Amino acid sequence: MRLLLRWLITAIALVAAVFVVPGITVEGNAYVAIGVTALVLGLVNAFVRPVLQIAACGLIVLTLGLVLPFINGVTLWLASYIAREWFSVGFVVDGFWPAFWGAIIVSVVSFILSVLAPDEQPPTRSLEVRNIDV
Repeated sequence: MRLLLRWLITAIALVAAVFVVPGITVEGNAYVAIGVTALVLGLVNAFVRPVLQIAACGLIVLTLGLVLPFINGVTLWLASYIAREWFSVGFVVDGFWPAFWGAIIVSVVSFILSVLAPDEQPPTRSLEVRNIDV
């Protein structure tokens, strides 16, 4: 259930990026394009983004993290490319700067929706302390 909620939050954040950022458009069936792109973005964030962060580790430390929005932009751009070329859906990012600003919008909207979403807490175990007489 948590995975489905994360996918839905990412899809809503991508819709916000389409409406706010010029240069990010959806062609054809918008629901399919957003849904597939949200799935691809989740996979890119899970597998490619850590590799990019490790490769840019020194630069991230040197700039105190200011490189991270650029890495997020690259991942959004890559997810758009994969969704368009491999799955033939019409989620189009027209260059790096729309990807950069779109990644910022996706990050902010995802953060806000994640804070507002109900968090499923696993059941906690209580630790019983017993007095043992010696």
